[in-house]
Amino acid sequence: MELIRTIWMFFQDQILGMKWLNALIGKGLSAAGLDLDSILGGGLQFFIYDTIKIFVLLSVLIFMISYIQSYFPPERTKRILGRFHGIGANSIAALLGTVTPFCSCSSIPIFMGFTSTADIK
Repeated sequence: MELIRTIWMFFQDQILGMKWLNALIGKGLSAAGLDLDSILGGGLQFFIYDTIKIFVLLSVLIFMISYIQSYFPPERTKRILGRFHGIGANSIAALLGTVTPFCSCSSIPIFMGFTSTADIK
């Protein structure tokens, strides 16, 4: 059981938390002569680390949403929602909407896909 916990903590810290990236950036800035304990060095390390981390996370999220969207096209959603009427249709639509994260990186492509099928009958 302890081995599983150790493996999970490594995965959570190093892979998901990207601590390896923070350490790598810190070593690079130290090699460049910056003191990481100073405001400038620490701030620069934080900025570079967070910029790369956010870019990677958004790229993965957009890839996953696009991949899911390719298997769940707007036409299929329209067919599914076309079977329901009234409060049932609103409830099903709300449930489909909760599957996506509430950020523009996933909701805008999905919204554009739904509006592009407005003329499909």
